[in-house]
Amino acid sequence: MSPDIDAYLDFVLGMFLGFGLAFETPIATMMLVWSGLVPIKAMTGARAYVFLGCFVAGMLLAADVFSMTLLAVPMYLLYEAGLLVARIMMPEKIPVEKEAGT
Repeated sequence: MSPDIDAYLDFVLGMFLGFGLAFETPIATMMLVWSGLVPIKAMTGARAYVFLGCFVAGMLLAADVFSMTLLAVPMYLLYEAGLLVARIMMPEKIPVEKEAGT
């Protein structure tokens, strides 16, 4: 069997584009927190939806189940890393709990 160069290039460029977009997740997370569009508390509450969304995005961007998993798991971990970095770099965006006695 001789490989078709057009099919190979389409596959490789599609994977590069998919993985390149997926690895922008921490930047998107930081920008959402920084702009004030979404509070950190809401983003931490939506973890289950983000996990599902990562696998849906992996399904749409990848060609097979193995590539989907290789795309979705790091994307979710990068989302969590983005939240962690947002908490460290932007502590003023985290709401302060008021004491009940005051």
